[in-house]
Amino acid sequence: MDFELDSEHLLVRETARQFAQRELAPLAERMDREDWFPPEIFPRLGRAGLLGVTVPQAYGGAAADLLAGVLVIEELAKASPSIALSYAAHDNLCAYNIARNGSEEQRRRYLPGLCAGTSIGGLALTEPNAGSDAVGIQTRAVRSGDHYVLNGSKMFITNGPVASVFVLYAKTAPERGSHGISAFLVERGFPGFRVARALEKYGHRGSPTGELVLQDCLVPAANMVGAENEGIAVMMSGLDIERAFLAGECLGIAEAAFDLALSYARQREQFGQPIASYQLIQGKLADMYTQIEAARWLAYRTAALAQTGRRVRKEAAAAILFAAEMATRVADHAVQIHGGYGYTLDFAVNRYLRDAKLLEIGAGTSEIRRLLIARELLEAAG
Repeated sequence: MDFELDSEHLLVRETARQFAQRELAPLAERMDREDWFPPEIFPRLGRAGLLGVTVPQAYGGAAADLLAGVLVIEELAKASPSIALSYAAHDNLCAYNIARNGSEEQRRRYLPGLCAGTSIGGLALTEPNAGSDAVGIQTRAVRSGDHYVLNGSKMFITNGPVASVFVLYAKTAPERGSHGISAFLVERGFPGFRVARALEKYGHRGSPTGELVLQDCLVPAANMVGAENEGIAVMMSGLDIERAFLAGECLGIAEAAFDLALSYARQREQFGQPIASYQLIQGKLADMYTQIEAARWLAYRTAALAQTGRRVRKEAAAAILFAAEMATRVADHAVQIHGGYGYTLDFAVNRYLRDAKLLEIGAGTSEIRRLLIARELLEAAG
């Protein structure tokens, strides 16, 4: 195997790195303190060519592979995990989903705006009583002429308060369980759609998260993604890709926390010498580096495998499981190395710890990921 990135991937990474440090890093503290979302950021991402990374060029995308997308979100997360999270919901969960599963008309209608950043996308799956149990959603869609009428609510929706279009799941045949789910493209302006509230969060502040309500919401039948009652295939393949993609955000968070810890350990003096000279601190730094590198190659390999069209349910679950828990451990060590200063809001390191925790919860909790891995292993063993 070739473990070196090729010239195209290196260019994508450098473009994302420069954008993140120039455009995102100066905004990160304000976003966290004020829970503020910079409305101009998506058009800037679009102009930089960082939206629609995996979308075909015919619709305004860059036609790159999933690994390129992982590299982009990794670099964005180093500067602002909040923007990285909103980017993931927009670019991977919405735009890439439409590119893979949408009709030609749907692609031409929605993807150019999503790739330009003039519209923001999101995924609406989770509900107040259906989190890890994704197929337990209760939102109902009933056919009425050339429309579907949707009723229900969605919870913890990234970009919910600001997005203009969502890939949304509802049950068209509840009696069929998981085989009665359909996917729809729902626009913010459709009659009967509203954002009930924005949610205030512990971490990823500045990435808008909300509760959506559909009350007799009229959605054109032409906005169904795929066939009726076959949304489960769209959902599950999307979850696999999402987990592989979000492993990149975990890497970015961990790398940023590590860099802060390394710099601080070299500068901070106690008992007449830098704390980096003490073996206990050196041990933490060595462990942090090793875990980041292990997660990096697990994440990159999974992205490369997913791009081939191979089923990567086990690999994607393993990548996000290890990378997310690694990011929390590394960020926690980084705060510990900073000591009392790390516990104050004056130092950015605590933000990375708060942001890291979400990655053990979203896209299926660590517990669900372990169950998925075990199930795949047992099925393969017969």
